[in-house]
Amino acid sequence: MTKKIFKYSSILFLLASLAVTSCKKLDDMNTDPTRPTTASPANLLTGAQKSTMDMLYSGLQNGFIAMNYAQFWTGNSRTNDSQFNLDEGNNAAFWNTLYRISLHNLDDLVKQNTANPGLPGATNQSAIAKITSAWIYQILADTYGNIPYTKTFQGSSNITPQYDDAQTIYNSLLDTLQAQINVLDTAQVSFETGDIIYNGDVEKWKKLANSLMLRLAIRMVDANPQKAKQIIEAHYKDAISDNGENAEFEYLSTAPNKFPYNESERAIIDFSVSATLVDYMKSVNDPRLSIYARPSTISDTILGMPYGSSASNPDRLPIDNYSFPGTQIYSATMPGILMGYAEVEFILAEAAARGMSVGDDAATHYAKGITASINYWRTLTNNSDITDATIQAYIAKVPYVAADWRNVIGTQKWLALYPQGFQAWFERTRLHFSKPGGQPLFIAPVSGSLDPSVTMVPYRLTYLQSEQTQNKASYEKAASDIGGDKKGTKLWYNKF
Repeated sequence: MTKKIFKYSSILFLLASLAVTSCKKLDDMNTDPTRPTTASPANLLTGAQKSTMDMLYSGLQNGFIAMNYAQFWTGNSRTNDSQFNLDEGNNAAFWNTLYRISLHNLDDLVKQNTANPGLPGATNQSAIAKITSAWIYQILADTYGNIPYTKTFQGSSNITPQYDDAQTIYNSLLDTLQAQINVLDTAQVSFETGDIIYNGDVEKWKKLANSLMLRLAIRMVDANPQKAKQIIEAHYKDAISDNGENAEFEYLSTAPNKFPYNESERAIIDFSVSATLVDYMKSVNDPRLSIYARPSTISDTILGMPYGSSASNPDRLPIDNYSFPGTQIYSATMPGILMGYAEVEFILAEAAARGMSVGDDAATHYAKGITASINYWRTLTNNSDITDATIQAYIAKVPYVAADWRNVIGTQKWLALYPQGFQAWFERTRLHFSKPGGQPLFIAPVSGSLDPSVTMVPYRLTYLQSEQTQNKASYEKAASDIGGDKKGTKLWYNKF
């Protein structure tokens, strides 16, 4: 495994350097003449996986943006991000990395194998690349709304690609995933090296593709309930079914392949865990709290900071009074989570609550989701204080209530998605849930929002400022089509 990551590191860092120093125009998203053209499919896959995970778990993107918008964390070193002031550099790095490195690598991989169809494993390799691309495109569509999709990577023939309708992209991604499920052949090889997520295990990639279809379907369920039902009922049996099948990127304890936001070399004080998270977990005696957060540095108490407290807020205590994220969350070897069993079970719990046929009833899937999440963390941290009896006692404290399914499932799914800031943020805006019983869980920033279009939570990120000049016509059409390029503009599946 170590060899597979290190083999690609130099290529990945070269690409990142080139992106920063020489990629100044939109056509760089489509073609980069300085980019190595001889990277193997295995190296291209590793680079795509790592560059995406590095963005999803970076302190700049996950921390200052997604973990804030999910209201898991709130800012210490700077507080404007918790008040919805978007750092345009962090925004641009997210978009550019996913397009110029991650998706471009995967596009190159497929093109190489298409040109050499007789190579061993080429068909499975291309299918895995397309599944990975579908995962990334959904993240982009859920982050921004309409995005370039059908006209990307066409080289100099199209340096100002149009933005495609996000709902249409969703339908295309579902078709793509279904096609790869049909193509993947467990009797054939795939990647002998390079696949950090599943080590070339074709059966697990099939399970992930089915699971991603569930994620797509449940997110669009209010916009297209019939199609969501059809997809979920057809694919739930073949999705991830235990924690051993979780899709994760394995980081290492040595540079340059450590978890992108870790404290192995320095203390991290940029964020405190929010009072929103801590206070709710304390209220139900959640056994994951001591994993998600650590005691403050001046006491043995876990104390969350009120969300969105500005540095000038007179009620804000010195940061040593508040809790930082848990040591496992900042570990150099913290896995990059793509999708896990707990999420699948919460999707099925919601599907059952909505009347879909998914084997067990909603209460059973709900309990399985909680159990999967707690088991994941007790195994990862070797926590002997959490027992099976602990889990059952916890489930009894947070029982499934059919009449309150949105709040009950939404709250537990949110907890299970920690520290997957982007997915937790997307689910917060989609399900718009409260605490079980209906009392508010989330709060507006206590020091107020710095964005006039947002009060409680952004629904999206604004497009890159460079798009307004370098791809002006496409940008203006996209902004008009979605209802305005503002963080308060709801995505297509939020408008119900």
